[in-house]
Amino acid sequence: QVRLVESGGGLVQAGGSLRLSCEAFGRAIFGYDMGWFRQAPGKEREFVAVINWRGGRVEYADSVKGRFTISRDNAKNTVYLQMNRLKPEDTANYVCATGRARYGSTWPLRDIDYDYRGQGTQVTVSS
Repeated sequence: QVRLVESGGGLVQAGGSLRLSCEAFGRAIFGYDMGWFRQAPGKEREFVAVINWRGGRVEYADSVKGRFTISRDNAKNTVYLQMNRLKPEDTANYVCATGRARYGSTWPLRDIDYDYRGQGTQVTVSS
């Protein structure tokens, strides 16, 4: 059984930083694209960032570009999301997810492109 466990969320003031981690259990993440999504109360889940299985290609939502950095350590089976210059509108539950296919050819930007997801970690940014 595949489990993804996120950590690192919390309460931070606007302009601050947080580093989220997502550790996978039951499956090696090597070979799988990995993504981060977020969902704020009353809103749909939205794409935040994705990193390809090699770690050499990344993509970000326009709203976080230049502030967030996604990375991965396949040896630790962990994906990270470094979040800098946080804004109140970044407040949400952040969830990591694995791409559906190993060495997949589809660049996963949509929620449907992922299969396993964690429960998420809450990030709250105060103004």
